[in-house]
Amino acid sequence: MNIAKLFDMQKSLDQHIQEKHQLHEEDLIEKKILALFVELGELANETRCFKFWSLKGPSTRQTILAEYVDGIHFILSLGIGCKLQVTSVDEKVGQSSKVHDVTTQFLRIYASIQSFSMEQSQKNYENMFADYLLLGNMLGFSGEDVEQAYVEKNQINYERQQQGY
Repeated sequence: MNIAKLFDMQKSLDQHIQEKHQLHEEDLIEKKILALFVELGELANETRCFKFWSLKGPSTRQTILAEYVDGIHFILSLGIGCKLQVTSVDEKVGQSSKVHDVTTQFLRIYASIQSFSMEQSQKNYENMFADYLLLGNMLGFSGEDVEQAYVEKNQINYERQQQGY
């Protein structure tokens, strides 16, 4: 996955949205953090990994991937929009961990998002991103899967902006 490319694409989308909605003077970090929490919940809901009471299986791989890249959009946007102005991360983040359970990984991501919310440091940002990328690996997504789905969703996001979404 070419993370630098995704950062560039997200920066362009963020600028487009800020211009269209006249948001240049607004601090959007808290709204983006809440949006990321919501997207993470939507992703968990599609995987159904925590629904021990239900016999229904997870949504399709494509649906789960689409939800997953929604989170990628907000993580990239947070890096760009925070005081750190992140434009890249180590391409190897998220490739190893001691966590072997998807439900536990979701909880770990919630905690890392909260840590970033409390202190917008490079370390907390990288931990949040790494935890999220690891979840993608655990869900069976390759870097190429994620990049392709991100590019497709980025285009949809532009179209939505043009349609008054």
